Amino acid sequence: MTDSFPRLHARTRRFTLGVPRGFTVAPDGSRAVFQRSRSGTDPVTCLWSVDAATGAERLLVDPADVPGLPGEEDLPAAERARRERVREQAGGVVGYTCDDAVERAVFALSGRPFTVSLTGAPDVAPLDIGGIEAVVDPRIDPTGRRIAFVADRALYLHDLAAGSTTALLTPESHDVSYGLPDFAAAEEMGRTRGFWWSPDGGSLLVARVDESPVARWYIADPAHPDRVPTEVRYPAAGTPNAVVGLEIVTVDGARTPVTRDTAGYEYLATARWDAHGPLLSVQPRDQREVLVLAVDPRTGATTALHSQTDPVWVENVPGVPARTASGALVRAVDTGGARRLVVGDTELTGPELQVREVLGIDGETVLFRASPEPTSTALYSAAPGTAPVALSPTTGLHSGTVAGGTLVRVSQDLDVAPHAELVTADGAVHPVAGHAADPGLVPAVALHAFGGRDLRTAVLLPTGHVPGTPLPVLLDPYGGPHSQRVVRSRNAHLTSRWFADRGFAVLVTDGRGSPGRGPEFERAIHGDLAGPVLTDQVDALHAAAQEYPDLDLTRVAIRGWSFGGYLAALAVLRRPDVFHAGIAGAPVTDWALYDTHYTERYLGLPGGEPYRRSSVIDDAATPPTDRAPHRPLMIVHGLADDNVVAAHTLRLSSALLAAGRPHQVLPLSGVTHMTPQEVVAENLLLLQVRFLQEALGTAG
Repeated sequence: MTDSFPRLHARTRRFTLGVPRGFTVAPDGSRAVFQRSRSGTDPVTCLWSVDAATGAERLLVDPADVPGLPGEEDLPAAERARRERVREQAGGVVGYTCDDAVERAVFALSGRPFTVSLTGAPDVAPLDIGGIEAVVDPRIDPTGRRIAFVADRALYLHDLAAGSTTALLTPESHDVSYGLPDFAAAEEMGRTRGFWWSPDGGSLLVARVDESPVARWYIADPAHPDRVPTEVRYPAAGTPNAVVGLEIVTVDGARTPVTRDTAGYEYLATARWDAHGPLLSVQPRDQREVLVLAVDPRTGATTALHSQTDPVWVENVPGVPARTASGALVRAVDTGGARRLVVGDTELTGPELQVREVLGIDGETVLFRASPEPTSTALYSAAPGTAPVALSPTTGLHSGTVAGGTLVRVSQDLDVAPHAELVTADGAVHPVAGHAADPGLVPAVALHAFGGRDLRTAVLLPTGHVPGTPLPVLLDPYGGPHSQRVVRSRNAHLTSRWFADRGFAVLVTDGRGSPGRGPEFERAIHGDLAGPVLTDQVDALHAAAQEYPDLDLTRVAIRGWSFGGYLAALAVLRRPDVFHAGIAGAPVTDWALYDTHYTERYLGLPGGEPYRRSSVIDDAATPPTDRAPHRPLMIVHGLADDNVVAAHTLRLSSALLAAGRPHQVLPLSGVTHMTPQEVVAENLLLLQVRFLQEALGTAG
């Protein structure tokens, strides 16, 4: 029996299973290591290698062949929490690190560390670490002699030759951890690591995180009242963050504190250790500066290399700061309406590109991703004195890595599933097999730039739609910062296509605040997370109706998750003249309940007009009137969500009830911010369609 699209969507983790990812190219370019599950429905990730000369693949690690491992449901709590924090959807070898020669790798399976040879016969072997459990983030040193890992908030060192394991840094209290990222770094800054090896493998730069100032929150499971609530440390807006210090520790245990101003610069945004020494970037609480610091590994003293300031905020661009082989500082700057790549004092890109990420540095050449237009992100290389060279098509979404003249390119487009290929120095191209499941849907999406702000909008009409037939409209946005939905990617539009084929004209709009359009477009939401994003959705809807006269503006609904859920609730409460029904999944309803780094960037410290303008609670508390009638609203929330806690939905529901506004609340027991559970995910989509059809009067 063929699975329905909702079931297949959940089973395939949104059609990401079976796609090759996580490539590491050997320094001589002869081969690459990567991760991929065996099929598009297999959640167990294996480790593979591919020969650059022939394209032949070799299986290195299949977790199914490792005896005695517990199932994913039996993972240690620390590992489950880590995967949720980084949105890891698969199991098996979900991460690995290699030595500099790419001859040996280390990884964890079910909280246990393993090594494998990457040349010759694979020899998957568990590390004998003396019964230590729940290992997190094992990392091999660049020389391949030692492995560092975290367990129970302590940092350990394992010597491969001696077979010995020692505790390098042990927490002084239950509030302290060594080698782990703090909440703000992992959730909002993209820094999921807490320790970094020196190039010679003799020392480590280690984060010390003290969470004692951070508020304790408790996530209960109402479906199991016999269970003790889970305690989490959550730095809500306006409350203290964790104190993040740094130490340099040698493999012999000698410790040197890194001296930096942790009070003036609360956030450790990035850290690395290259041939020139440790390199940091830090931010003050208001995020109006990024300060780049070099660290003397002998004394721990820091030296300021560069300071970038902005009266609104400074963006943390992935991959920078970094340094070239000569020591020139690589950074991104916002000037002239563009985010530009700079090496030393030389701008490598101009207004024609919006730099998105630096992927790597080879000598003086920088590999990076940038958008020539908002719906595409291409792969480029550049060096001082040369113009950027496109290493991929300039339409679609592309990323990659390069070493020894061999480029790995990972690509996707509207009509092409995510795939990868090796491109050698002599121009030979070897596809890397992809096993993603066939969704059984073709997006058939039309991309537009609507209105005076050129709002990028995807329009999807039902398959076989007969012109002249009125269509109910469903807006399906995310609509907020850090994320785009209107991109040239097949997978990005599959769920919208499925809704379209249920009888809706589906619109997806990336409004102000979304990336890829330049700094001014992103910063237009400063001080107001509600007004600009909602206005852009309404403006795009009306512009689309001019282009597509079959859109029935008397039957308009909106759905979304997370920020999109907030936007959906906002739409039906603030603009009931436009929106006639809404589905709000895991919505942020009270911004004082969301975290420091995200919320304060846009709204500052709690209190005052920005929080009032951006809250939906006041809108919910206003009784409906003839001029502002009530609109049906379904609110969905996972009760185990520790990112957008269920209190957001409960407070919204209480305000709606007090104002006499009927609504539906669908609580999901045991579900976090996003659910990989097939039955739950499938039925959620089916229930949403039924709700929308009934609310708009289109149920057959």
